[in-house]
Amino acid sequence: MAGLATAGVLVSVDAQKAAAQAASDSLLRTVLDRGKLIVGTGSTNAPWHFENDAGELVGMDITMGRILAKGLFDDPTKVEFVMQDPAQRIPNVTTNKVDITIQFMTMTAQRSQLINFTRPYYVEGVALLTLPTAENKTFDKLLAGGSATRISILQNVDAESSVHYALPQAQALQIDTQANVLQALESKRADAAAVDLSTVRWLASRNPDKYFDAGKSWYSMLYGAALRQGDLDWLTFVNQTFTIAMFGHESALYDAAFKDYFGQEPPARHPGFPVI
Repeated sequence: MAGLATAGVLVSVDAQKAAAQAASDSLLRTVLDRGKLIVGTGSTNAPWHFENDAGELVGMDITMGRILAKGLFDDPTKVEFVMQDPAQRIPNVTTNKVDITIQFMTMTAQRSQLINFTRPYYVEGVALLTLPTAENKTFDKLLAGGSATRISILQNVDAESSVHYALPQAQALQIDTQANVLQALESKRADAAAVDLSTVRWLASRNPDKYFDAGKSWYSMLYGAALRQGDLDWLTFVNQTFTIAMFGHESALYDAAFKDYFGQEPPARHPGFPVI
């Protein structure tokens, strides 16, 4: 029975046969015939897409591109990454300059009118970064501080309401750039910085002597990859590949990246009732 259970895992599908079965106008067929995947992404936003010390493009978005290439060609290196400005994430997909955009893109109903989103591959949120040496480094201590607690946050129309959602009495210090948001924390002008959850986990795991995760996150936002509309074969293939990598038997690439970039082990997958 164990042999029967694993037999399907060991079967490899010939790319040319797969291409022949895809609709003639599907991007799935085009990509398989081309022999490589073209991914639109960025290069300046750790832990999503950035250059490491060796000058290599890495990050969680980059890993998702390699996961898709592995699903297509059984080779995670058969991918070309096209650097693009965030403003080009949708246009480059709709004009076929890239096969897919994987660039920490928040899923919204408005954007979904222009492109298809894949299944989410990360749930982003707002979180609190503090100093490991601070007396009030945990969320409970920040909350207990009431109106004396100061939170730095990037200036925007929702900044104050975002802070007060978690800390109703805290002072919201709206600051012009993300770098200055962190600088306010480091200089102790702020007791905590309200930034993306992924940023908190990246900084706290890479620099534990400098940053601390206060243990609070809110405002869930879904990150998904963007595809051109009207191509069900391509959308279905990408969704299934991501699902297998996140919840199935080929999770090694996703798990290693999740631990490396967020400092956490993904939850264990247990056979039986699906929790996908």
